[in-house]
Amino acid sequence: MKRGLIAATAVAGMLVSVAACGSSDGNKAGTDGFKGQKLTVWVMSGSNPEQWSKQVSEQFKKKTGATVEFKVQQWNGIQQKLSTALSEDTPPDVVEIGNTQTAAYAKAGALADLGDLKKEIGADWNDAFNKASVVDGKQYALPWYAGNRVVMYNKKIWAEAGLKGTPRTRTELFKAFDTIKKKKSDAEPLYLPGQNWYFLDGLTIGTGADLVKKQDGKWVSNLGDPKVAKAMDIYKQYQAFSTAPKNKDEATPQQAEVFAKGRTGAVIAMGYEAATAVKANPKIKNDIGFFTIPGETADKPEGVFLGGSNFAVAGMGKNQELAKEFLKIALSKENDGQMVKESGWTPKSPDLAGAAKENPAAAAAAPAAQKSGGTTPLIPQWAAVENVPNPIKNYMTAVLNGKAPADAAKDIESEINARLAKQ
Repeated sequence: MKRGLIAATAVAGMLVSVAACGSSDGNKAGTDGFKGQKLTVWVMSGSNPEQWSKQVSEQFKKKTGATVEFKVQQWNGIQQKLSTALSEDTPPDVVEIGNTQTAAYAKAGALADLGDLKKEIGADWNDAFNKASVVDGKQYALPWYAGNRVVMYNKKIWAEAGLKGTPRTRTELFKAFDTIKKKKSDAEPLYLPGQNWYFLDGLTIGTGADLVKKQDGKWVSNLGDPKVAKAMDIYKQYQAFSTAPKNKDEATPQQAEVFAKGRTGAVIAMGYEAATAVKANPKIKNDIGFFTIPGETADKPEGVFLGGSNFAVAGMGKNQELAKEFLKIALSKENDGQMVKESGWTPKSPDLAGAAKENPAAAAAAPAAQKSGGTTPLIPQWAAVENVPNPIKNYMTAVLNGKAPADAAKDIESEINARLAKQ
C-alpha cells in the first residue's frame, strides 16, 4: 500500500512511531547480528566514485557481515520517483537527496531523525554543509558531499591557440574564448547548453538576487528582479561562445562526454565530470585542467551554486539500525577524504583540507566556494519548483532565443507561484 507523501500533515505525525518501528529489530552495532542481510542504497548517477564505493562496501561487510547494494538513479524525474519509493512499505534503506530538496521530504515525514548520529560522527562538519540537512531544528539527513562548478578546460587546445596561464577576470575569460574561436577553427571555445540552470543560479547569487521572496506571508517568484535579468545576461554572454542547443541541459547529452571528444576548449563543470570524460576517452586525461570561474574583478570569483547531496534514512525503512551503521562508515573521515580526492568535492571539515590538495578540481573550486558561494532557497516548497519540467529552464531558453528577461519571467511566474503554494 502506498501512503501519500505529499500529504505532509498526515504523514508527519507518523514520523516518530515509524522511525521507532523501523529500528526495533534489536540489532547492535559491531555485532554479527546483521550477517547475511542486504542494505539498499540509492545514489545518483555520477555520485559514488569507484574506489569510494569499493572501500565503503568492504568496510561495511567487515564490520556488520551485511552487504550493500548501490542502486544508481538518474537525476531527471528523481523527485517523483523518490516520493513514490519513500511512500512504499518497503522503501530503499538509505537515499541520496539533493541538498535543496531535503526539506521537502523531511516536512512530509518521510525521513528518520539522525540527530544522535550527527553528534557521533559529524561534530566538526562545517555549518554551511550541514545547514540543508536540518529542518525545524531536527537533523533529518547527513551531508554527504558538496561542491561548485569550475572551468574544466582542454590544455592542448588552449596551448595551440597561444594562450598562456588562466584568466583572472570574466573579461579575460571571454577574450580567451574569442582567441580560440579565431585561431582554432576545428574547436569550439565553450560547450554550454542553454539550460545549465545551476550555473545560472550561481550567477544569480553573484548579483545578490534571490529566486524567491516573501510576499503577504507567502513565498512567490522573484524571477522578475532586474538582478536576475543581469545574471541571465552574463549567462547569455557565455552561451554566445557555444553552439550547444539552447533547449537542452548539461546532461542531454552529458557535457563531459562531448568534452571528451577533444574538440571543446572548456565546459562549466563539476569536478567529478573529469572522470566521466576520461572514461569516455582515456587519451584526454593529461589534457584536462581546471581553474576557478573568474568574476568581474580578480579579487572575487564568479558566483557559484554550492550543490551537493545528503544521505537520509527512510522513515518507514525496516533496517534503520543497519542503515546507521552504513552511514558511520560512508561518512567517516577516511571515506569523506576519498570523496574529496576522487571526485573533487569541497572538504566539509578542516581535517579534510589536505585531501583537496590532491585534486586539482577541488583546489580550483575552493576560492569561489569561500567567497561567492550560495544555494537555492532552503524551503520545503522549493523542491516542487525543481520538478520536471523545470520552469526556470524554459525561462533560460526563451531569453537565449531573444525574449526580454522581464517578459520571459512573466510567462512562467504563475507556474512557479503555483508550485510554491503547494504544501
